[in-house]
Amino acid sequence: MYPRRLVLSVAMTTVLGCTLPWASAQTAPAARPHKVVFQVSDADPAKWSLALNNAKNVQTDLGKDQVAIEIVAYGPGIGMLRMESVAGARVTEAMAAGVSVVACENTMHNLKITRDDMLPKIGYVAAGVVQLMVRQKEGYAYIRP
Repeated sequence: MYPRRLVLSVAMTTVLGCTLPWASAQTAPAARPHKVVFQVSDADPAKWSLALNNAKNVQTDLGKDQVAIEIVAYGPGIGMLRMESVAGARVTEAMAAGVSVVACENTMHNLKITRDDMLPKIGYVAAGVVQLMVRQKEGYAYIRP
């Protein structure tokens, strides 16, 4: 016999017209078995490149659908996400591959940078350091290239 919880879950899913999470072709980031957050806080394009290389390597080794990856840029590292950034094309490529990239609004405010100065489609968090703390509490591995 089937466990009651499974039968009820399937019945409710059918009634509500929802898809089962495990039937999805792509796993939602929060449900992925591996999670990693990268800190980018240096104004060094070589560090930006290293963070992007690390993210790509993690996806290659574990599979894109098996890992949630977030890059948090703050302080001097915010330059990585500006429109004129030498890393701009690679950041856009990483986001297209499923990497979440977020900018610290505290840093932006202090440097008088607006969202219009930033690469399109990046995300924003109030405080980059707090975002790193939250992600670690959520079980994300923390990497600072």
